[in-house]
Amino acid sequence: MYKVPVIVYKGDSIPCITLRTVYVYPELHFKNKRQRRYYNKLVRDVKKTLPIAKEVNRAVIETYEYLMTLPDEKARNQHIKLVEKGLKEQYTPRMKKLTFAQGKLLIKLVNRECNQSSFQLVKAFMGPFKAGFYQTFAALFGASLKKEYHPEDEDKLTERVVTLVENGQL
Repeated sequence: MYKVPVIVYKGDSIPCITLRTVYVYPELHFKNKRQRRYYNKLVRDVKKTLPIAKEVNRAVIETYEYLMTLPDEKARNQHIKLVEKGLKEQYTPRMKKLTFAQGKLLIKLVNRECNQSSFQLVKAFMGPFKAGFYQTFAALFGASLKKEYHPEDEDKLTERVVTLVENGQL
């Protein structure tokens, strides 16, 4: 037996259950096996990288809010160094396990979650020198921290997968 909230209407108790939104998309038709494999790989990669992007978003928000409570620039810089060290310890092992494609997808999903590119985030918290260094390092491997997420354009399929994964439909 389940207990659910009720609404009393004209003396009658009516169970009130809130259902989550169900997203319905047209069925995907793949031209060949390669396209189907690409889609399946995208689903796998989104499931692996989306939680990390959400964690990054929470960390950015918490760090920014805490920085606003600090009295001076010196205290802020000390806190940023501690946060950077903590993030490296926490995320380096997870990042090493990502494939190249998952890393590029993570850059886009961070842009989606934070509404800022990874380059802008690094620049805001660690300064333009480190941001330039990390951008150059990423460029050596054919990636870009400045990559943006375009849900209506080139990332339409990714947005569909992200929406379905967030809603528990995939």
